[in-house]
Amino acid sequence: MAFTKGSLILIDYTAKVKDSNEVVETTIADEAKKHNLFQENIKYQPKLVSVGESWVLKGLDDALAGAKMGDNLTVDVTPDKGFGERDTGKVRMIPLRKLGEDADKVGVGDTIEVDQKTGVVRFVGSGRVQVDFNHRLAGKTVVYDVNILKSLEIPEDKINGILKRHLPVEDSKISSKLNGNTLDVTIPEEIFGAESLRIIKHFIQMDAFKFVPTLEKINFVETYVNKKAEKKEEKAEEAKPAEAAPAKK
Repeated sequence: MAFTKGSLILIDYTAKVKDSNEVVETTIADEAKKHNLFQENIKYQPKLVSVGESWVLKGLDDALAGAKMGDNLTVDVTPDKGFGERDTGKVRMIPLRKLGEDADKVGVGDTIEVDQKTGVVRFVGSGRVQVDFNHRLAGKTVVYDVNILKSLEIPEDKINGILKRHLPVEDSKISSKLNGNTLDVTIPEEIFGAESLRIIKHFIQMDAFKFVPTLEKINFVETYVNKKAEKKEEKAEEAKPAEAAPAKK
């Protein structure tokens, strides 16, 4: 049976530009390494998708809406349903001086930020730099090879998928417990000080309440340990005299 709107599924995919076969994105670590795309700060894992709700490009979303569990799909995502057509109005000439101290370091092909917009340098010369603010895949058809791995049906699976989506830590450090209508989510220690923690919590609770409507309460648990007290206990243990062995008769 085909998925309905709002179905939560896990997919693996690898995407490449149709004309050149250049691989531009993948959810699979081995594929990323194979095509020199691997980045240490990216979590390579199956992507959580709510079908029909724009969690992925429209062309891919439309294909998933007609798919079912276990399908392997090859989907051509055209610019109108993908990264858009190229817009010449987004290619601008900018005075080099506007780049400040970095002006001398800029070269063709570099990615730079100007006026809070990210673009690619296409030309440098005569005291000016041409910057292309189009998405790098604008105007291109991108082919997605997709493997539908799992449909998340029970609350525990949905919650696990949501936490993996939003928590930027290894899966082994993600911990939660569902007690009836209450969910306890343990916040990993390494993101206690993250500026984005408030936003992470916000999106976790939004998705959890939406996809597990029986939930009534979510507790985010942050446990802080007194490191000095821990060290004192360790020293006390080390200072204890060893027990004498019983005398032989």
